Amino acid sequence: MDLFRKKPIAVEPRADALARTLSWPHLVALGVGAIVGTGILTLIGVGADRAGPSVILSFVIAGAICACAALAYAEMATMIPASGSAYTYSYVVLGEILAWVIGWSLILEYSLVVSTVAVGWSGYASALLTPLGFPVALTNGPELGGLVNVPAIFIIAVVAGLLMLGTKESATLNAVLVVVKIVALAIFVAVALPSFDAANLEPFMPFGFGKEMGADGVERGVMAAAAIIFFAFYGFDAISTAAEETKNPGRDLAIGIVGSMVACVVIYMLVAVAAVGALSFTRFAASPEPLALILREIGRPGFATFLAASAVIALPTVLLGFLFGQSRIFFVMARDGLLPQSLATVSKRGTPVRITIMTAVLVAIIAGIMPIDAIAALANAGTLAAFAAVCVCMLVMRRRAPEAERTFRTPLAPLVGTIGVLGCTYLFFSLPQRTQLYFLYWNLAGLAVYFLYGRARASAARGA
Repeated sequence: MDLFRKKPIAVEPRADALARTLSWPHLVALGVGAIVGTGILTLIGVGADRAGPSVILSFVIAGAICACAALAYAEMATMIPASGSAYTYSYVVLGEILAWVIGWSLILEYSLVVSTVAVGWSGYASALLTPLGFPVALTNGPELGGLVNVPAIFIIAVVAGLLMLGTKESATLNAVLVVVKIVALAIFVAVALPSFDAANLEPFMPFGFGKEMGADGVERGVMAAAAIIFFAFYGFDAISTAAEETKNPGRDLAIGIVGSMVACVVIYMLVAVAAVGALSFTRFAASPEPLALILREIGRPGFATFLAASAVIALPTVLLGFLFGQSRIFFVMARDGLLPQSLATVSKRGTPVRITIMTAVLVAIIAGIMPIDAIAALANAGTLAAFAAVCVCMLVMRRRAPEAERTFRTPLAPLVGTIGVLGCTYLFFSLPQRTQLYFLYWNLAGLAVYFLYGRARASAARGA
C-alpha cells in the first residue's frame, strides 16, 4: 500500500524553499502569456479544417471544459499552496503512484509545448535571418534536411537565462510582452470584424458533431476540433506551479488562475468569430499563419505584417510560462526523491538553477534535432490527464475534508468537477488513436522509471 502513500497537506517552511516574489498581476500575466500563443495564432486554422465554421462551437466546448478545470485548480491551489501543480495535489489526495503518473504526464506536456513553440518561433526568425546569410542548414533539424535548429535552441537559452536571473524579473518582462500580444489580437478583431459575412458560416457544421474519419484519413467533427483546440486554452496550470513563489497564495492564486482563464476565453471567442466571419474557412484552414492570411485576403497587408511581427516578439511568453512550469514540476519531484534530489537546489536569488538548466537542455535537444508534427498532440493527452486528476482531487477533498480552509471555493463543485472529469475524458478519446497509443507507451516507460528508481528513493526520503 506504500504505492498510495500520501504527502501531508500542511505546507511546512523548509530550507530549500523558493523565494516569494510574485503577486496576482504577475500571475495573471503569466497565465495569459502561457495561454495566448501558438494555439490561437495557428490552431484556429487546424480547428477550422476539422470543424468548418462550427470551430466557434469547438472553442466554446474546449473553453467550458478548461474553465471547469481552472475552477478546480483554483480551489486546490489555495488549499495546497505548494509548488508542483496537479502532481502535488495528486500526491496529497490520491497517493504516490498516481502522482507519479500525473507528474510524468506533465513533463510530457510541457516538454512538447516548449519545443513546439520554439520551433514555431524559429520559423518566423529564420525567415528574417536567412536573407542575411544565416545558413539554412542551421534552421532545421536532420529530419528536415538540416543539421540543427539553432534559432530554436537560442530562444530556449534566452528564456531559461531569464528564469535563472530571477522569477520576478522574468515575470515583469513577461507582462510587458503579453500586452504586445493582446494589442495585436485586439487589432485583428477590430480590422477583421467589419468584414463579417454571415454567408461564411454556411453550412455551420459540415463535418458533424462527433469524431468521424474522413475520406482523406483525417478525423473531423466539432469534438475532433475541440480536442486539438484544447491546446489553445491550457497554460493556466503553469500558475499553480508558482504557488511557493507567490506572496499571498490564498488570494493571488485564485485571481491568477480564474482571471487569466476568463480573459482568454473572451479573447478567443472574439478572434474566432472575427476570423470565421471574415473569410471562408476553406481559404485559411491549411495556413500556418491563418490570422495574418485573413488580414491579407481582406486587403489589410500592413496589419498582417504587424500581427506576424508581434508573434515573433511575444511568442517567447509562451516559452517562459511553460518552461517555468516544467522546471517547477521537475524541482518538486526531485525534492520528493522521485528524481535525483541533487537537482532540487536553490540559488541565492531563490531560483532552481540546476533544474532549469536541465529542463532547458532537454527541450533544446527536442527542438534542435527532432521534427514536431502529429506527436505534438501528445501534449494534449498529458494535459487532459492532469486536468481530470485535479477535478477528481477537488471532489475527493470535498468529501474527505469538507471543513478544511478554502480561501476560494468552486461554485457548484460537484457539477463543475463532474463536467471537468467527463469532459476531459471525452476529449481524450476524441484525440487521434495514434496519440492515445503513444500516451500509453509514454506512461508505461514512466512506470518503469518509477519502479526501478523513484519508488525506493521516495520511500527512503520520506523515512519509510
